[in-house]
Amino acid sequence: MTLLNEAPAAVAAAGSVTGPVTGPVTGPVTGPVTDRASARAFVDACVTPYANAYDRAGRVPEDLLDQVARAGLWAPFLPSAYSGADMDMVTLGAVHEEVGRGCSSLRSLLTVHTMLAWTVRRWGDPAQRERWLPELASGATLGAFCLSEPGAGSDASGIATTAVETGGGWVLNGVKKWTTGGQRADLFLVFARTATSIGAFLVPRDAPGVRVVPIDDMLGTRASMLAEISFQDVVLGRDALLGPSGFTAGMVLTGALDLGRYSVAAGSVGIIQACLEASSAYAAERTVGGTPLARLPLIQAKLSDMVTDARAARLLLAEAGRLKDAGDANTIMATWVAKYFASVAAARHAAEAVQIHGANGCSPDYPVARYYRDAKVMEIIEGSSEIQRITIAGQAERETTI
Repeated sequence: MTLLNEAPAAVAAAGSVTGPVTGPVTGPVTGPVTDRASARAFVDACVTPYANAYDRAGRVPEDLLDQVARAGLWAPFLPSAYSGADMDMVTLGAVHEEVGRGCSSLRSLLTVHTMLAWTVRRWGDPAQRERWLPELASGATLGAFCLSEPGAGSDASGIATTAVETGGGWVLNGVKKWTTGGQRADLFLVFARTATSIGAFLVPRDAPGVRVVPIDDMLGTRASMLAEISFQDVVLGRDALLGPSGFTAGMVLTGALDLGRYSVAAGSVGIIQACLEASSAYAAERTVGGTPLARLPLIQAKLSDMVTDARAARLLLAEAGRLKDAGDANTIMATWVAKYFASVAAARHAAEAVQIHGANGCSPDYPVARYYRDAKVMEIIEGSSEIQRITIAGQAERETTI
């Protein structure tokens, strides 16, 4: 297995898969993405035609990352004072849905970058914000989220990575796994156990002792450039710590994961919509005994269910976004519900999309095979469906006993 601890440009050039990646340049993007319509136009021009190639290569190319930066997609929710676009959360959800419709791997990169940028905006001190937020907004610095560990997954109580306080700062040791974007990220948000609590630390990729090992050949989101990140006696300054020491697990982590869950829910809606569009087009062209599939009652039932669940999931997502914009704490449960419903529906409809395509649905030449694999991942990341059901049921029980 190759170790990648070079500068990001070298990592991107080497990648974890050899050979060129086709696309996505189709001409300059005209203006930033500001709403669903402009996001859809960007995705249709620069992402969707090449997403299968990204999936096969196991990475997205640098020119796409540059296109994303020019479109202002990395952190548009940041304030304009930090070079953001002041985008509201409802619109951000719609934008991430459109990106997820085109490529779940690219949406995953946006998700973890969003989690890091939001955390710095919410919990960083003025110096940390000035240092990092403009670069995160522009895409000059790309972020990744380091929580999961071998043997513990994303269970914060099982964190074994340690940060030992010294006279001048911290010394970090440990291993993080399943880090989305880890092969390419410039800055890691690392959760580590301190003497008194769990702390969140900003760790530059080029810090001595940081090593990046690509994780290849995953079932889904194969182009999201997963990596295992190890930290061996990484020396950090005092300014690496985000937020007051002692409350990270309950505040920083909860907020970051909520926003990540929101983005995954949006991406899941995008998968449902992509399944609907691909299946509708295929059913209209494919015939059985001279009759288009689209006229067969069983196929019509599958398509109508896709339409219904796409609209329902989109409304749940919008509710969670409105609550975020209003600063309502109920947004956390609304996001759990939206992510659970959308991810389960995405997996169900991706399976139906493959069924409609028949043998072609099992071929890499049709995008529904990719949707099928990516949708399975949505049921696992940012809280598995089982954890979500337990959480939602627990909330229902609390509400009935009040």
